[in-house]
Amino acid sequence: MPHRTFFWFIAPSMIAMILLIALPLVGVTYQSMFREHQKPLKEVQNCTVDFMTNTQKCVTSVSVDLEKLKEQKGIGEFVGLKLYGGYQLFAFEAIGKEWEKRKSLGQFISRVFNLPLYNALTFTLTYTFVTTLFVLLLGLVVAFAINNLTQSIRGPVIFASLLPMIITPLIGSLVLFWMIDGNGILGSAVQFVVGDPDLSLKASTPMVWAVILIYGIWHVTPFAMIVFYAGLQTVPSDQIEAAMIDGGSRWDRTRYVVLPHLMPLIIFVTLIHLMDAFRVFEPIVGFSAQAHVKSISFLIYEHLVVQETKLWGTGSATSVVTIIMVLILLTPVLIRTWRDFRR
Repeated sequence: MPHRTFFWFIAPSMIAMILLIALPLVGVTYQSMFREHQKPLKEVQNCTVDFMTNTQKCVTSVSVDLEKLKEQKGIGEFVGLKLYGGYQLFAFEAIGKEWEKRKSLGQFISRVFNLPLYNALTFTLTYTFVTTLFVLLLGLVVAFAINNLTQSIRGPVIFASLLPMIITPLIGSLVLFWMIDGNGILGSAVQFVVGDPDLSLKASTPMVWAVILIYGIWHVTPFAMIVFYAGLQTVPSDQIEAAMIDGGSRWDRTRYVVLPHLMPLIIFVTLIHLMDAFRVFEPIVGFSAQAHVKSISFLIYEHLVVQETKLWGTGSATSVVTIIMVLILLTPVLIRTWRDFRR
């Protein structure tokens, strides 16, 4: 294809990416360098006269100075990169204070990981790596199992396997939230097995983490399964036959023929799920698990929506940090993809 033709072919996509991705990223990065204007306050003295005693009583209160508030211009006060080191993000000052008053290294680490960003990052990375591993493994297992079924029952099994992916994330998390309730089917079953009618899965932080991880695996595994199943249909039959003639077992054929053939699809699923899992948000809202679990995306939601005083600069800075961390996570996979392409 001539270069000129190729350019006009991809031009609409490039324009859309610039308008919908590149420019918003520049805007968010710019916003992250500004702190919101502080509301100007003024003291107001309200005086009343007691007609019985003819004395005056004055009460001083603090209110917003509306005149000075109108004079504030721009998106805020320029602070450069200070928000990135503030308490809501990397909290360098808070970490320094914790280090000075530490009694042990374990206590210091525990307190650091209770800071907002590090607490959210712990859960986000745990969710990302655990769900990615199990999604890949279970997706391969289910794809192989379906591929070995007879043709007559393969269609219904594929349809049933895709149901978790068809359900929207928020609805799926709400359904599981109701199921683990004390009156739900799973919550009641656990209470019966343990023998404790007052046991609540929602009251334990480790159990809430486990339920959200299980939900993440259950919801995404069908996507990996259908991608791997489609890849299994393209495995060259002549290579399989050659491996069988050479005496290769089923495991040998899977290891040396099928898995290398599926490797580009495995890398593709890994890329997609890493980007999706790192911005986990819906399960936390669906499970009402804010007291036990917070992700980086939920921190952004708190800064921009939940809090009464909106922290636009801090929310933008957290978004920039999220983008950088996603790129760091994707770097090894992208390097592997580039090497395969060059090879």
